[in-house]
Amino acid sequence: MAKYRHSAAAAGLTTLLLGWAGCADPTDTTSGGPSPSPSPSPSPDAPPPPTPRVRFVAVGDTGKGNLGQAEVAAGIEKICAAQGCDFVVLLGDNIYERGVDGVDDPKWQTHFEQPYANIDLPFYAVLGNHDYGGLVAGFIPVAGLGNEWEKGQYEVDYTQVSSKWRMPAAHYTFAMAHVGFIVLDTNSLMWDNTSAGDQAAWLPSAIAEVADREWKIVLGHHPYRSNGNHGNAGTYDAVEVAGLDLPIPVDQLNGADLKDFLDDNVCGIGDVYLAGHDHARQWLDMPTQLCGMELVVSGAGASATSLHDHGNAAHFQDVSELGFFYADIEGDTMRGRFYNAAGELSFERVLTH
Repeated sequence: MAKYRHSAAAAGLTTLLLGWAGCADPTDTTSGGPSPSPSPSPSPDAPPPPTPRVRFVAVGDTGKGNLGQAEVAAGIEKICAAQGCDFVVLLGDNIYERGVDGVDDPKWQTHFEQPYANIDLPFYAVLGNHDYGGLVAGFIPVAGLGNEWEKGQYEVDYTQVSSKWRMPAAHYTFAMAHVGFIVLDTNSLMWDNTSAGDQAAWLPSAIAEVADREWKIVLGHHPYRSNGNHGNAGTYDAVEVAGLDLPIPVDQLNGADLKDFLDDNVCGIGDVYLAGHDHARQWLDMPTQLCGMELVVSGAGASATSLHDHGNAAHFQDVSELGFFYADIEGDTMRGRFYNAAGELSFERVLTH
């Protein structure tokens, strides 16, 4: 597990960076197979290979087509121009309120293409509950219930339409240089739904596909633990009575099935678990949870909600500003930073292998 150090910056600190760092084009291996064979060893007289480096933004709960989304997009553009980015990760709830109705839905333009028009990068997307719409009794719409299973496939299909959207399947892997990513469909896990595939059966092969990468990051929409409105898996959206959280007695809503899956299958398989769902920026300090994986929530991509006491210590947590997470992984060092929508540094934490 990674070692770490961290520091916080004053809320008003402006990032002063000069020059264009460029957008690298590292090896990109997406889903569906083993990684390429390693290159032959260099000759003794050859210079050492360059240290691998991967830089990306991760932000969730973005797809509202509102001013907040536009402001965060501008902040991402600013930081990527100054520091360099290889890609962006969208952590789910990509299209509010009930996903899309096909690849030609106008919301693709207003909620994705137009807000990010100035960011010429691949966007690797995760499915969230709002992306799956929601119906009660088969005909009463409930935004975010997350049980219109055909809607997830529309976002997969959009990969063939957009020049920047990347979602080869509802759950998938991809790799950049020395960093491997495992992308979960946590909404399907919430409902124990396998219409897009059995993730428990798939996960061993996914782990094998990124096994040769030095860093491994798991992406999902729903957090394992969070101090936001939704809270911790297993007790999502609990009702507070006399200072106690009373869980909703419905597994599809409280996240009990998801927690079991994460405990049984994901615990310890990576360095970081990155999620959204709660509209906040959080880096939790819970080293005994999920077998020591770092727990990061980046769901303030278009709006912010509130923080609560769900029993989680935090290195950093904030709902006063919108913003995003930025990772710079160079060799055996990962620098994780939270920026606000203006591109000002809010917090930094450094992990090393």
